[in-house]
Amino acid sequence: DYLTKAGFVYNFARLVEWPVSAFPEAGHPIVIGVLGNDSFADVLDSVVDGKRIDNRPLVVKRLKWKEFKEQNFHILFIASQESIHADEIVQFLKNASVLTIAETAGFAKRGGIINFTLQDSKIRFEVNLEAAKHAALNISSQLLSLARIVQTGTSR
Repeated sequence: DYLTKAGFVYNFARLVEWPVSAFPEAGHPIVIGVLGNDSFADVLDSVVDGKRIDNRPLVVKRLKWKEFKEQNFHILFIASQESIHADEIVQFLKNASVLTIAETAGFAKRGGIINFTLQDSKIRFEVNLEAAKHAALNISSQLLSLARIVQTGTSR
């Protein structure tokens, strides 16, 4: 459900803190890259339109795989259509202050930060705190209290 996931992405942006160095200047927008699903990007656009977090507007960028590495963003949503590239994306962004979000089984265990899951027909999410720490992102306890915590490489 695009609308539900877009709402989650907006709330993730509200409940994650980036290092000051992630933004070139005060008031610089929080850029949300969407890789592989323009329809989801359209819904996300409507959800974040006109909203600000810490006096920063939110901007949605539609990304294609071939040009993704040249783009700058603070959040990257990887649609299931691009799940084939998930491991390469995690490696490429390993030490960047980018909140990676996917909807691919095992994404958080493979080093992604947040992964949507389906549980009892409801959208849930898991968080990899180790990956967030590597990205120098601080995730609020409010968000963590709603998540299932996973570690890189664990089979649980």
